[in-house]
Amino acid sequence: GCVLVVSVIEQLAQWHNSTVKAAMERLCNYIPGKYQIIHHIIDREMNADVVCHSLKLCKQDPGQPLCHLYPPPKVSCFFTFFKATDCGRTNASIFFYFLPLQKSFMGFSSVCAFPLLANLCEKIKYVMRNKLPFEDFDGDKFSTFPTLRGYHWRGRDCNDKNTTVYPGRRPDNWDVKSDSNCNGIWGVDPKDGIPYEEKFCKGADSQGVMLLGDSAGAHFHIPPEWMTVTQMSAKSFANLPMAFTDELDWPQFSEITGFLNSTIGGWTDSLYLRLRRRNRCNHRDLQNISQNGMLTAYLSFSLARNQLLDNPAIVIYATIGNDVCNGNRDTLAHMTTPKEMLSNVVQALQYLDSRLPNGSHVILTGLVDGRFLWDNLHDRYHPLGQLNRDITYSQLYSFLDCLQVSPCSGWLTPNETLRNLTSERALQLSNVLKEIARSEKFANFDIFYMDFPLRQTAEEWHKMGGEPWQLIEPVDGFHPSQIAAALGTSITWQKALHEWPQVLGKENPFNDQIEAIFKDQGGH
Repeated sequence: GCVLVVSVIEQLAQWHNSTVKAAMERLCNYIPGKYQIIHHIIDREMNADVVCHSLKLCKQDPGQPLCHLYPPPKVSCFFTFFKATDCGRTNASIFFYFLPLQKSFMGFSSVCAFPLLANLCEKIKYVMRNKLPFEDFDGDKFSTFPTLRGYHWRGRDCNDKNTTVYPGRRPDNWDVKSDSNCNGIWGVDPKDGIPYEEKFCKGADSQGVMLLGDSAGAHFHIPPEWMTVTQMSAKSFANLPMAFTDELDWPQFSEITGFLNSTIGGWTDSLYLRLRRRNRCNHRDLQNISQNGMLTAYLSFSLARNQLLDNPAIVIYATIGNDVCNGNRDTLAHMTTPKEMLSNVVQALQYLDSRLPNGSHVILTGLVDGRFLWDNLHDRYHPLGQLNRDITYSQLYSFLDCLQVSPCSGWLTPNETLRNLTSERALQLSNVLKEIARSEKFANFDIFYMDFPLRQTAEEWHKMGGEPWQLIEPVDGFHPSQIAAALGTSITWQKALHEWPQVLGKENPFNDQIEAIFKDQGGH
């Protein structure tokens, strides 16, 4: 974190030909007021690694390698500088403005110690851990608030004071008097006295879409303009509060449950939007129960589904990488084994069978072949390295690996043998999923398997004139980009349409009439 912040400040000073102090003030003016924490400046003659070690925000543990993102500066005392000698005093000057940077960073860990914030912190931790909305007055697991696991993650509640009103339920008495399932269809047609819900949605195979996944499914994204000084402005950070309260995830634009027009590049296309177009009665029936770092062994479910009262659902089960990805030095030893995968997934499916209404569907998604990442990014410049052409993804991966915080030591490495072994394990785990789909039977849903469509996505993007690296998130160099998510939706939909048409349900012949009535009533 320190290296990132100091890098941005140094590059802002360079780009605007200003002092480091002015660059710091510029950055603080960009960031919304309550997030301004950058208050410690250092001479630009030293790079960010040296600065952060001198502030003791970075350290070298005994017996551990010296981790650095930038090439060592050409000064004789570089290595002794990291050992807290007096050498650095003649090469760099530290100026104290406002609050010290190290106190700002350290303050994050102690902010929850304040009595007034302790309960709030505990509630937020509970929300994150259990993937439940922070603001949910009636306790039905749906919210009218967008972030903190609100309606960016699940369909928006239309009455947060009534626990029997929520997206996805079967209509109460055909919703003659009120909208019990939040799809916007209720009341009675004055021409014939038939409830609109009965007229338009009866026998329409209404169903929701749910995702049980990891950070790729949650759609993890760090905006590159946050650290690309040539693009940086106050507008760049306008979405910072929303991004933090959504855990740096953007489920509202994601491949499975996206429903808003993308503001992070590319376009939004999702399984939910396509199911909604196919049957307008499916409006708002979505749940994204994904979490950064999620493995099959830790899928703790917070599904909001009542077997007796709610519509069936399509459940996408997609942990596409974390079972082989970790930041450990002995990464192979920490990967999920095929035996563990079988046990974890069968246990999860048994849980789903106890919760999903009859007539539901489950699609197991195979693991990705992550060799695509190194092959297409390792020699390209990271956003932090674009100004001076000094940081490649290979350097970033090595830095994260040295710190033992790499998102995937097995794939983000120059070691080709290790990359191949990681892909081999990923294929073994995918084959476990494939066999489960072939052999296991459940009472309330049928089950299907599909490979993660990376190869088809890359081929389709190539036909459109794109480059493979554009399918990867530029900042973390690991997750699928917005473009990849949208193209993946199209490929998944076509596969389902041709191979499992029963999963998607039939097209509602009344869609145009529903939209016409909405338009006549001002969109309500």
